[in-house]
Amino acid sequence: MQYHEPIFRPPAEANSIILQITHGCKWNKCHFCEMYSTKQFQLRSIAEIKKDIDYLAIHHKQTKRIFLGDGDAFSIGFDKLLSILEYVKQKLLQLNRISAYASAKEVMGYSEEELSTIKSSGLTLLYVGIESGDDTTLKLMQKGINSRNQLISLLKAKQSGFRLSVMILNGLGGKKYSNQHAINSAKLLNELQPELLSFLTVSYPLGFDHFKQKLNEDFEALSPLELAKEVHLLISNLKLSNTVFRSDHVSNLMPLKGGLNRDKNRLLTELNQLIQYLSNANESYINESPNL
Repeated sequence: MQYHEPIFRPPAEANSIILQITHGCKWNKCHFCEMYSTKQFQLRSIAEIKKDIDYLAIHHKQTKRIFLGDGDAFSIGFDKLLSILEYVKQKLLQLNRISAYASAKEVMGYSEEELSTIKSSGLTLLYVGIESGDDTTLKLMQKGINSRNQLISLLKAKQSGFRLSVMILNGLGGKKYSNQHAINSAKLLNELQPELLSFLTVSYPLGFDHFKQKLNEDFEALSPLELAKEVHLLISNLKLSNTVFRSDHVSNLMPLKGGLNRDKNRLLTELNQLIQYLSNANESYINESPNL
């Protein structure tokens, strides 16, 4: 297998074999993301990819799950993606799931017929970083798409049969836009009704100053107490019918797990306990913004 590092995958894909079909992320302009900052976006050739698949067919023929990397499987175009999926199915007969990162921006360029064909060819689970349902926050972070178009794109994917695992990034709007980030994110999620939902917290792997220099306005990071209140506000506004929820990433203040809205009251109670604890904590800790 030929890998161009660094490589990323969702936590749920820990036991999946990663098949790189691109290097890096085609958009790669989001101010909050440093995942592929050391890579220049490049499409791998079909010949290279098939060589990796042939290797898997010989040495890992019992493979059950494959995750397509890097940043967005749909960025390679319909014909090429379909060709890869068909070859995977031809060579790996024990496979029962193919998943990938996907952006609403790229998915929007596919027709419903194309999406249905891709889904029927084996790619069934899409991990999508929505980040926020608030247009001001999305523009500030240079996401490259607004909330309405994200919703239209992802509803089209759902209608084509894909399961969606979507992510919201807590703290992304900073202090100024915290409330509208939470409330508008909940509104988008309520319309989308994703199968899977996770929360992560914005972090600054190259330093807070490096992050702030990318923005066109001042940004004040949320303190732990403010982050807890933002998560509480977001969950309070959710009206989901059958969504598996996880907020257990290392960036999060505390692990939260459950079904929404089934476990909504329990989750809010746990958050209230955290808020009470942080409110009673040392003042310097309360006012300290994380990851600076």
